[in-house]
Amino acid sequence: MLMNMSYMFILFITNMVLFLLGLIIYKRSSNNREKNTPFECGFDPSIYTRSPFSMRFFLLAVIFLIFDVEIILLIPLTMNIMNTNTHWPFTSSLIFLVILLMGLLHEWNQGSLNWMK
Repeated sequence: MLMNMSYMFILFITNMVLFLLGLIIYKRSSNNREKNTPFECGFDPSIYTRSPFSMRFFLLAVIFLIFDVEIILLIPLTMNIMNTNTHWPFTSSLIFLVILLMGLLHEWNQGSLNWMK
């Protein structure tokens, strides 16, 4: 019991030291105003406050999120295929991949994946 408490105390002290070190490093590096501005949109939001947002950028980001979540859903299916003797996990993953491929082909035919015209 005493040994567990000493390990917990050492871990707590280590975490506090690392937290304070990270806080000090953050405070020193946050002096640069240019470093703190967002740049994901492709324009400076403090200058162009009323400029329209690129709809192509938004659609591409949403498509990426949809396909990213679908790929994450496929990861557990590989373990199920290896651990079972039935054909159900393989069939369901095959159907899922076909639907994913059909969605990708549809987006490609619609031109949503082209960044520039």
